[in-house]
Amino acid sequence: MRKIIKFLLKYIPRPLLIKLSLILNKPISLFYRGNKVECTVCKKTFKKFMPYGYGNANKSNRLCPNCLSLERHRLLWVYLHEKTNLFTEKLDVLHMAPEQPFIKRFKKLENIKYTTADLFSPIADVKTDIRNMSFKDKSFDVFICNHVMEHIDQEQKALKEVKRILKPGGWAILQVPIDYSLEKTYEDSSIKNPKDREKHFGQYDHVRKYGSDYSERLKKAGFKVIEDNFVKKFSETEIKRYRFDENEIIYFCLNE
Repeated sequence: MRKIIKFLLKYIPRPLLIKLSLILNKPISLFYRGNKVECTVCKKTFKKFMPYGYGNANKSNRLCPNCLSLERHRLLWVYLHEKTNLFTEKLDVLHMAPEQPFIKRFKKLENIKYTTADLFSPIADVKTDIRNMSFKDKSFDVFICNHVMEHIDQEQKALKEVKRILKPGGWAILQVPIDYSLEKTYEDSSIKNPKDREKHFGQYDHVRKYGSDYSERLKKAGFKVIEDNFVKKFSETEIKRYRFDENEIIYFCLNE
């Protein structure tokens, strides 16, 4: 089973993998029955999570067999509940590159008008490019977009598009993978070969490796940025059980 999962994650294109996951997640969940780890999104427990990742990254014990959440989804789900108005106020929400752990749950919320968008995803409502979105100015109260900016060659253009479609006082969550050992983000537009990109940026389709200056890059686009070390509120036991990334910082971007 482990070999099959690794093959699917490595070689199946993401749009097809999304469709397959809708069929396979329940039988795979049975294979992982147990109570050593717990998903904060779907509330299910397992003996461990599934492997997930590229290159030399630590791939083990990451992906929820039931709802397909990763570390970032499980932490963000709790953050959204405890520190935002997403579940309590009437809001227009745009979810770019919508993630399966969230879609059905967000669609069930009666207080929000929920729209999903992506350039390629088969499960998105609207097909659009984050660098040139097909939405009017000041259309949304909330913008959610996780682990996308590291794929985008025109980062600042995309960030300014996000700010354009947000209403005044609106907010965005724009998480990316960050190497905090880097003082500055590493990027080189001349690196185009997938193997070279994996070597330099950690994944074959990444165009940069973000460093500790990520907050400054968000501010450059005009956002007020709150760096929230939210994971530190959890005990070491909880971090291990939920399989959070203990170094994850949540970047809350306010459109003032």
